[in-house]
Amino acid sequence: MQDTGQRIQRRPPEPIALSVITGFLGAGKTTLLNQLLADPALAQTLVIINEFGEIGLDHLLVSRVDDNLLLMQSGCLCCSIRGDLVNTLEDVLRKLDNGRMTPISRILIETTGLADPAPILHTIMTHPYLMLRLRLDGVIALVDAVNGVASLDAHPEALKQAAMADRIVLSKTDISGDFSALEARLRGLNPTARLLIAQKGEATAANLLDAGLYNPATKMLDVARWLNAAALEDPHHHHHDKNRHDKHIRAFCLTRREPVSVSGFELFLELLRNAHGPKLLRVKGIVAVSDDLDRPIVVHGVQHVFHPPVRLPKWPDDDHSTRMVFIVRDLEPVFVESLWAAFSGMPQPDVADAAALRDNPLAIRSGGLLR
Repeated sequence: MQDTGQRIQRRPPEPIALSVITGFLGAGKTTLLNQLLADPALAQTLVIINEFGEIGLDHLLVSRVDDNLLLMQSGCLCCSIRGDLVNTLEDVLRKLDNGRMTPISRILIETTGLADPAPILHTIMTHPYLMLRLRLDGVIALVDAVNGVASLDAHPEALKQAAMADRIVLSKTDISGDFSALEARLRGLNPTARLLIAQKGEATAANLLDAGLYNPATKMLDVARWLNAAALEDPHHHHHDKNRHDKHIRAFCLTRREPVSVSGFELFLELLRNAHGPKLLRVKGIVAVSDDLDRPIVVHGVQHVFHPPVRLPKWPDDDHSTRMVFIVRDLEPVFVESLWAAFSGMPQPDVADAAALRDNPLAIRSGGLLR
């Protein structure tokens, strides 16, 4: 029998970074994918291409077709094949663990042009095993400079793709003429996303990837890059044309120096997501909690689904204040701010405090988000 003192301590493998590439029909997702795969840094990348319909075509246009490219043809990723996506990812992870597949360090999912990215993110964020093995790196949205304005006006999917993105790539600017109006609209729609121009050579792997929670070099949260809250300091970013339906979408940052209790933070999230989940396009932030001032909490949500909040071992920068970025639809910042004030113990006139909300028999009870 092997001595227990000599047993090998198995650690879970390093989570694999996963990025979602989305964009409306004809925006140039396949072209971008080809450019990214030509980068030697992405040599160990698995690509999952979603096709809508019986016959797949896009994979024929991807120059690097090998064992690390999978095609899913059973429907649109935003609806009918979320189960298939889970099965595919689980199968990939099993093959990696059993040595039946070339090691990979990254997964790229290219969606159809009609896909809503939210259900894809929900799938990754709510599956216990996938949350353990994958690290959601971010959403990359392509916008066609020729047809972008028309797509945003006519198709809610295109609007949501841009609003939820961590990186926005503007394509076809070389043939579009003046695209300054589209650029300004995208910055107003999603001021926290980094806007890159493909024709200027800015859509590189270095600029597009590792946009998620952790800096790959330090394994710590890169707050400034992830939140990009400085983009919300522009007082004009809320302006929208009255004739456009993206006037309903806005972004704002809640910043507070006072820490909040863990129970108050849980109740804040629980009430917010149950009352207004569909309106929360993206929520991400770092939160100071009173039970341990040296170990903040990271939160990341997409609509009503929130990744279990994570404790960091320490603050990643010198700013120890709570910073939460919200991209919302038809939700006023004053509601979110008042709710936070109630659960953080900040009294406000004509607003229920935390005790009133907690003791209300009709209030939604917290299931304990923090672990």
